[in-house]
Amino acid sequence: MSRPNPHGAPFAGRVGWGAAPAVVVVDLVRAYTDPQGPFFLGDPATAERVVTGCREVVAAARAGGRPVFWTVVRYAPDMADAGWFAAKVPSLACFAEGAPGGWGELSLAPGPGEPVVAKQHASAFTGTSLAATLRAHGVDTVVVTGVSTSGCVRATATDALAAGFRPIVVAEACGDRAPGVHDQNLADLDAKYADVVDLAHAVPELSP
Repeated sequence: MSRPNPHGAPFAGRVGWGAAPAVVVVDLVRAYTDPQGPFFLGDPATAERVVTGCREVVAAARAGGRPVFWTVVRYAPDMADAGWFAAKVPSLACFAEGAPGGWGELSLAPGPGEPVVAKQHASAFTGTSLAATLRAHGVDTVVVTGVSTSGCVRATATDALAAGFRPIVVAEACGDRAPGVHDQNLADLDAKYADVVDLAHAVPELSP
């Protein structure tokens, strides 16, 4: 499906799929998917769509023997490793070790051998070993799913591009707290930083 390009003709080229994709599920935790969560995705239907979309992408990757990586946000009990990110978003304290609520628990269970990458910033690449691990697996394409579209998904996709990977963002497997924010960020990503594709396109690319 073609998407609106807010930036005009010089933008919206394609990076395409390489030969060795991997899936990165970004921060799909209860803080976003539980209606009581501090970062809840606005309505139950959106949360269900994102979880279902991620489940289908992960299932296709597993069936095709593609690597799957998960990310979570984790901080020290005193938030000493949170930096200025926590100053901008104080509710990130829900991800400190020992914080009540269990908001950092994943909404889907990783499979055997699927790494869970702990991070302190928006991007899954900043301050983590993700890029090195992807290269060690021979990965050339990073399929980004999870939450939120305007935050950690966007940051992960743009950093994937900067790290030399082909970023693919699956529209139905991402979500944000407002539909307009989600849609605008997908359009911007598709114009400048990643290929935004539909679930129906992504699943066959990952499946055997």
